Amino acid sequence: MLFFFLPLFLVFLMIGLPVFFGMLAAPGFLLWLNGQERDIALLYRNVYTGMDSFPLMAIPFFMLAGELMNRGGITMRIVEFSQAMIGHLKGGLAHVNILSSMLFAGLSGSAVADVSALGSMLIPAMEKNGYTRKFAAAVTAASSVIGPIIPPSGIMIIYAYVMGESVAALFLAGIVPGILIGLSLMLVVGFLAKRNDFPAASRRATWPEKGQASLKAFFPLLTPVIILGGILGGVFTPTEASAVAAVYAFIVALFILKTMGWADLPQVLTKAAMTTSVVLLLVGAAMAFKTVVSLSHAPEIMANFILGLSENPYILLFLINILLFVVGMFLDAGPAIIILGPILGPIFTDLGVHPVHFAIIMSVNLTVGLATPPMGLVLFVTSSVSGERVETIARAILPFLAVQIVAIFLITFVPQISLYLPQLFGFAK
Repeated sequence: MLFFFLPLFLVFLMIGLPVFFGMLAAPGFLLWLNGQERDIALLYRNVYTGMDSFPLMAIPFFMLAGELMNRGGITMRIVEFSQAMIGHLKGGLAHVNILSSMLFAGLSGSAVADVSALGSMLIPAMEKNGYTRKFAAAVTAASSVIGPIIPPSGIMIIYAYVMGESVAALFLAGIVPGILIGLSLMLVVGFLAKRNDFPAASRRATWPEKGQASLKAFFPLLTPVIILGGILGGVFTPTEASAVAAVYAFIVALFILKTMGWADLPQVLTKAAMTTSVVLLLVGAAMAFKTVVSLSHAPEIMANFILGLSENPYILLFLINILLFVVGMFLDAGPAIIILGPILGPIFTDLGVHPVHFAIIMSVNLTVGLATPPMGLVLFVTSSVSGERVETIARAILPFLAVQIVAIFLITFVPQISLYLPQLFGFAK
């Protein structure tokens, strides 16, 4: 009977129950029906123990760093830098939107933070520049999924925690795929710009203007260098790196750029705390959910089913990408990783897929799902920021989703896209 926890969970989601409660109610109800009252106590105790972890402390610190950067006007400097570099291209502001997302990803690690920070600024600017609001919203939503791929990344911290992988290896493995997705989105913008005669955002910036924009963006763009440099150099752990990032963002915003005052701190701390609470509650519920996954023998049943489809790992990878893409349409990336990682990871590792490579396949696929209809969280956030209907954004985003799917298959079937940097720095064999 316990094997039906996943269908029951999906039923709860469809009737509108919040994910956190659905993840506890579905297995709890089945354990009760099965007469396993003792395991119900274990289930709910694991909500707390699932959150009580030193590696997960990185999440609130990275959330705080992102909020400090956003509140401190760092976003504007990144946009100005992007505009100075590529704003003169046809479809310039759309390109600026994507490049800003790639750079902002190195500060926040969150797709929702990306949409909130950049969307509120760039969607009105693109509309004034001659773009339709639905196209501006679609570009913002599509590019925001780069946030959790380029490090630092909250979902990769969660994956590393659940699966016992190296955070540094996953951070390094996400850099090239994140850039690949960004460039693929720019190709679509370039094609649409020629076809629809999109305007350039500005004239070509002179070298002094580029230098001035680079100088303004220097301290914000130094953040990912400090984070990755410190981790790779063995100066601090990923969790310690998150605390360093928060302190650095605080110093930059308050004392160097002076774009934020002491009076702004309570609101920044409150918002970071609220966002962190949502993420960690989901992690705790998902870890409790994982307890029932093991009790139900779902991994063994799923493994036998998958291996029964084919013995060819390439065919299985193709099929699993379709499964993850569908899951990503309905379920947030963090909970999906905690639920499916322990089931799917060992299967593909046994088939010869490198564990870091599979981590990136899973993370990228589920992250793209954030911007995929019908339930993609990013679509709803973008709708809130832009005032455009979700259905309208969902139609406009389809060309961008198409190239992102192509990028996912490239990442899947060309392992070195993910593995080159971790192997180069000695974090993967």
